Amino acid sequence: MSRLDLTNGKVEMAHGGGGWAMAQLISQLFARAFDNEWLAQGNDQAQLSLPAGRLAFASDSHVVSPLFFPGGDIGSLAVHGTLNDLAMCGARPHALSVGFILEEGFALAELARIVESMAQASREANVPIVTGDTKVVERGKGDGVFINTSGVGIVPEGLDLSGDRARPGDCILLSGSVGDHGACILTQRESLGFAADIRSDSCALHRLTQAMVAQVPQLRCMRDPTRGGLANTLNELAQQSGVGMQLEEAAIPVIQPVQAVCELLGLDPLYLANEGKLIAICPPEQAPMLLDLMRARPEGQAAAIIGTVTADPQQFVQLRTRFGGNRLLDWLNSEPLPRIC
Repeated sequence: MSRLDLTNGKVEMAHGGGGWAMAQLISQLFARAFDNEWLAQGNDQAQLSLPAGRLAFASDSHVVSPLFFPGGDIGSLAVHGTLNDLAMCGARPHALSVGFILEEGFALAELARIVESMAQASREANVPIVTGDTKVVERGKGDGVFINTSGVGIVPEGLDLSGDRARPGDCILLSGSVGDHGACILTQRESLGFAADIRSDSCALHRLTQAMVAQVPQLRCMRDPTRGGLANTLNELAQQSGVGMQLEEAAIPVIQPVQAVCELLGLDPLYLANEGKLIAICPPEQAPMLLDLMRARPEGQAAAIIGTVTADPQQFVQLRTRFGGNRLLDWLNSEPLPRIC
């Protein structure tokens, strides 16, 4: 079989046609990068032995522009996104699948860079990519590359985290600064002068969440505030649990470059996407211990208690401002940043 030209080659329709070109792409790029015992079997599915516990399953599709940005790219983002969806219910991620939709003419060198990034993220997380699929669409119909990742994980027996379990009096914790990913993508897309000061926060959170659920069994729920940011995610949780929430603006960490971007462009960091942060809700007596635990890990060094759950039949999420006023954090009604994750 001839060698795939990963320097100057382009994606061709034949790479999705099921013939020798597709076999070449799979064997010389995907199988080499993602190599593991399950993928090496060469079947259309992976057969896995699962440990005891409840099965968690998550799926996510990724469409980000630009494809490469400080702190990550669409490849590592795709791995982290699905790992984190599993982690939010306390699951230990077990295996991933990946599906590529490639546009005819996409540079193979860029595809190889994305695949290597996914492979590295998978290895660092110790969660293998065990099966996948590739489709090629005609030039002009795919915008380069779209990626779907799905994953399975195991939830330990007796653990029950859910967005409907928040109770009045509970504390709301955040694992770090908000808006980093959204601001990073925006500054890269618009070529703003201070782009180098902001990196995406994209990272895998499952090791942090494993420590949290092991040491704070009374944890009510966790959620990663991706699209729609902190404000929309808290509105989701308030609606699920039938409660209100009161936040303290002064307690919510926002790094200075992100704040500067938001002030310049009239955006609110509380509505910008995050790819490496989580919200946790727990009983108030457990909050100090949980905060110390989160701050002891690199993924949660800037963790903070940002507010409390309230009894509110209207299920409002409110923010006490630095000036002592109260502001309603309503649902986002538009999408300020297309193709964000």
